[in-house]
Amino acid sequence: MELHEAELAVRPVDPKMISRPRYAVMNTAKGPITIEIYKDASAGVVDRFIDLCKSNHFKGMPFRHIIKNFVIQGGDFDFDGAAQEWITKAKASGKNDLSPKHEAFMIGTAKNPNNKGFDLFITTAPIPDLNDKLVVFGRVIKGEDIVQEIEEVDTDEHYQPKAAIGIINIMLKQEP
Repeated sequence: MELHEAELAVRPVDPKMISRPRYAVMNTAKGPITIEIYKDASAGVVDRFIDLCKSNHFKGMPFRHIIKNFVIQGGDFDFDGAAQEWITKAKASGKNDLSPKHEAFMIGTAKNPNNKGFDLFITTAPIPDLNDKLVVFGRVIKGEDIVQEIEEVDTDEHYQPKAAIGIINIMLKQEP
């Protein structure tokens, strides 16, 4: 049996994919949260997240919105409001017909190509239409109790924490 050249050809491997960290540890004022970074997530989003972690972009970044049974948002202050709009509308509707395919403890960023910032979202409950709003690129695998502690902080009527709480830093790792 003869092998064809096409069968012997090896696809080139992107070196970024080989060296890409598989986990991130988000150290917060309440404790560490370990995130599994999805290898099949949007490469551009994952690469940007990793680059921002390496440059200490998230160091000292506050959680701007904390909405119980919904989402925790941290990120840049220079965003254009698209994420704010869907958060406010979804929470105001009070609908609880949440799709079971969307889980709590997912990590994502706003799906907005014009957004110059990088918002981080941690879902604390299933969110309907998650795929329309966020690019999910990971999930919490350790520290769910920390996420729940953050979710319990007192907030004002705009869901902003009354006392500052945020990200101390994010460390990248190959192993959890």
